[in-house]
Amino acid sequence: MPVHLVFCSCPDSDTAQRLAATLVEARLAACVSLLPPMRSVYRWQGAIEQADEVLLLAKTAADRTPALVSRLRELHPYELPEIVAVEAAAGLPAYLDWVADATRE
Repeated sequence: MPVHLVFCSCPDSDTAQRLAATLVEARLAACVSLLPPMRSVYRWQGAIEQADEVLLLAKTAADRTPALVSRLRELHPYELPEIVAVEAAAGLPAYLDWVADATRE
């Protein structure tokens, strides 16, 4: 089963922790890693902005990605959150199997 890595920037640690716990509890992600604070520079509504953010890296089965994206969109405080999924090209087979199993009801 293909595995997706879903990236999502959050405004702070509390939001990131809440979203990560929600995704794992709902079995939408097998694991969500919270990467240390980062500085994002981006264009928003015609202006260059900067913000300190926390990056979520969620590991999920490919067929769970649409539900994960939908839940993130619903709960995220940003008007337009960064939610980007990429397919893992390879990985330890036992780990990929665990991701698939952990995202099943």
